Amino acid sequence: MTYPHLFAPLDLGHVTLPNRVLMGSMHTNLEETGDWSRIAAFYAARAKGGAGLIVTGGMAPNAEGGVFKGAAGLYSAKDIANHRIVTEAVHAEGGRIAMQILHAGRYAYNPACVAPSAIKSPISPFPPAELDEAGIEKQIADIATAAARAREAGYDGVEVMGSEGYFLNQFLAERTNRRTDRWGGSYENRMRLPVEVVRRVREAVGPDFILIYRISLLDLVPGGQSWKEVLRLARAIEAAGASILNTGIGWHEARVPTIATSVPRAAFAWVTKKLMGEVSLPLITSNRINTPEVAEEVLADGCADMVSMARPFLADENFVAKAKSGAPIAPCIACNQACLDHTFMGKTSTCLVNPRACHETELVIAPTSAPKTIAVVGAGPAGLAAAITAAERGHKVTLWDKAAQIGGQLNLARRIPGKEEFHGLVHYYEARLAGLPITLRLNAAPSEADLQGTDEVILATGVRPRDPMIPGQDAPHVLSYIDVLHGAPVGPRVVVIGAGGIGFDVSEFLVTAESPTLHPQDWLAEWGITDPALHPGGLSPDGPQPPRPAHQVTLLQRKAEKPGKRLGKTTGWIHRAGLAMRGVTMLGGVTYDRITPEGLHVTTSDGPRLIEADTIVLCAGQEPERSLAAAHPRAHLIGGADVAAELDAKRAIDQGTRLAARL
Repeated sequence: MTYPHLFAPLDLGHVTLPNRVLMGSMHTNLEETGDWSRIAAFYAARAKGGAGLIVTGGMAPNAEGGVFKGAAGLYSAKDIANHRIVTEAVHAEGGRIAMQILHAGRYAYNPACVAPSAIKSPISPFPPAELDEAGIEKQIADIATAAARAREAGYDGVEVMGSEGYFLNQFLAERTNRRTDRWGGSYENRMRLPVEVVRRVREAVGPDFILIYRISLLDLVPGGQSWKEVLRLARAIEAAGASILNTGIGWHEARVPTIATSVPRAAFAWVTKKLMGEVSLPLITSNRINTPEVAEEVLADGCADMVSMARPFLADENFVAKAKSGAPIAPCIACNQACLDHTFMGKTSTCLVNPRACHETELVIAPTSAPKTIAVVGAGPAGLAAAITAAERGHKVTLWDKAAQIGGQLNLARRIPGKEEFHGLVHYYEARLAGLPITLRLNAAPSEADLQGTDEVILATGVRPRDPMIPGQDAPHVLSYIDVLHGAPVGPRVVVIGAGGIGFDVSEFLVTAESPTLHPQDWLAEWGITDPALHPGGLSPDGPQPPRPAHQVTLLQRKAEKPGKRLGKTTGWIHRAGLAMRGVTMLGGVTYDRITPEGLHVTTSDGPRLIEADTIVLCAGQEPERSLAAAHPRAHLIGGADVAAELDAKRAIDQGTRLAARL
């Protein structure tokens, strides 16, 4: 397939970008490692892979503006030499790179944080200090100085972060700006700071330098900006000297998902399209654009002049080059597990489907000098990663699986409404297997004799459901999660035993008749998102409008804690809120006494009770499947066969890749 809009050059006047693909900003915590050669390798790989323009993770202009104490930035002239290592590596690969200047304002995890008003953020423990006139001037000057230093360090441009609820966005919205001086009150006053920042940055860097302004189109919080205000700001930012407007969606404190896998693809491109023609600057749209087909459609529909894809460049650094050549692209499934979750836990980000992301200098996959015969048992995520990596290196690989298709537990995951991206991951693995000299043995479970004569055996045999040993669990109305996800009929009232990731997924499956992820208008209504021209901030006054649940579900767990507490750091709240909106009852601290035809008898803190149910679904954990562990002297356990505490594709793929890289 060709992509004429995606690969059209973009003329910015003093420079022409080779295509319409922006690698959007991601804070990976790489810069905080202080290993600038490693940072350079990460960005250079994406430049070599064809990104038209790269934007770095957010760099703080001063100590108080950092997202956390000690966050990376361009604080002084001595930082310039480190940043130049990155820019030179990118330029050596023919790429272009802009540095994002991010002032966190009240979002900073920093006791020295500052803001327009002394109003604490709900996502930070530190109340900010309200800036006085001199303090505001310092912030403007520091941002302009950081931009000038970025130019000296060899960057091709800067992006000024003005969205997502950060510092400049905080001045724009009445919910965070209660000032009565010339920086608050009327919108003319509230927008004064971002406009002045852009004007001073342009003055500091000169005319022949890319200046991107990240503008919030939908704040998705009460007290957010109206559409008239957004238009006014966009025009003022253009007049102040910006080269490009990059459109942002949602504050970090918003209770609306914007980039998780359950968000429809290109769900917010329509908002950028509303701005098209209102300014003469090129516009960039973002959020859940993860395939060349989606990007091409967005551009062809006139939604934007350029598309921003951030996490797809974690999944596959060669995204653009592969789109050109037709090679299979490792898909971003928007799971957040290894990228955003890592970032918000202070860990270095990577990618579930690509463990080499941000580890390019440490996880090296090189041709082997001593080819071996390797049997991989199990074609789930761990086995697939191991088989593909081993074959890439030159080993002779046979991949076995007792099922009729590859994918393992991925085939269950992709049945869950909101997890349709897992289809693309399975298809990617199918394409990779077809392009490598791997002997694939499906519908085949190897015996110990089959494994003899191989040099290495990799057991990726996965898990089996744990027996919860509840009296009465053999009753016909008791099903395993595998039965349910394969289509076994269930009654109108369902009890789900086990509130881990699988329990939440099964509950989602049971309450959802049609996936709103595949129907964007339904999804917008479900989360209460509306046209910002009708309601400021893009929030409907009617609130979320979830569909009627397909089943009445009660979700239980033994642990005496909030169900879902251990789900992903940046996505767990979405799962909990989604089920709550559909009327799912969630209880922790439950003892399962017995199952009868009437339902499940339990004991809670309030004493014994019967939860009436037509169907009971067991999601009570898993155990490793290791029956072949003694079949070969060189047997390696990976994935669920190694640890089955919770099904974890991130760990499984990482284990499989790393094992195969060192064999």
